[in-house]
Amino acid sequence: MWHHVRMTEITISAARSQLGDLVRRAAHGRETIALTDHGHVAALLVSPQVIEDLEDALAVADYQRRKAEGTLEPGIPMAEVRRRLGLEQK
Repeated sequence: MWHHVRMTEITISAARSQLGDLVRRAAHGRETIALTDHGHVAALLVSPQVIEDLEDALAVADYQRRKAEGTLEPGIPMAEVRRRLGLEQK
């Protein structure tokens, strides 16, 4: 699920003394911290959840593309997945 993520810019030199706070803001507040160097964004601090959401969205888009192209490989039946994971119902 996509959420609006606020972006805050801060220079690398200013971020040094605030790193712990900035990391917590990115991790818990779904705020992206843009670290700038000479006026240009050099790096981003983002929540791991943001990356997971992007990876999920990419996986879904890739699945939909392969399905539309007819290039999906056969899947594994749910019963086999449950067996491999040790989740067989007794």
